[in-house]
Amino acid sequence: MPKNSAPKNLVISNNIRRLRFEAGEMTQIELAEKVGASRQTILNIEAGKYTPSLDLAFRIADAFGVTLGEVFERQPAGGA
Repeated sequence: MPKNSAPKNLVISNNIRRLRFEAGEMTQIELAEKVGASRQTILNIEAGKYTPSLDLAFRIADAFGVTLGEVFERQPAGGA
C-alpha cells in the first residue's frame, strides 16, 4: 500500500453527544439551530448513520469552539 493511502476499513466516530453535555446540556435542537441543520440530521450524525459534509462538520466544531479533530475521529471498523 502506498505511504499516503488511508486504510479502507476505518469509520468516522464523533463526540457530539459528549460535547453537547459539556456545553450545558445543549439539546439537539439548539445545536441544529446554531449550525443550520435539522434536529434529525444532528440525531443521525450522533448515531453514526450519516456523515456530514465538510462544511457542516466545521460548523459543528465551531459551535463548540473546538477543532474538527475533537468532534470527529477515525477508528477501525468494528470498534477495535
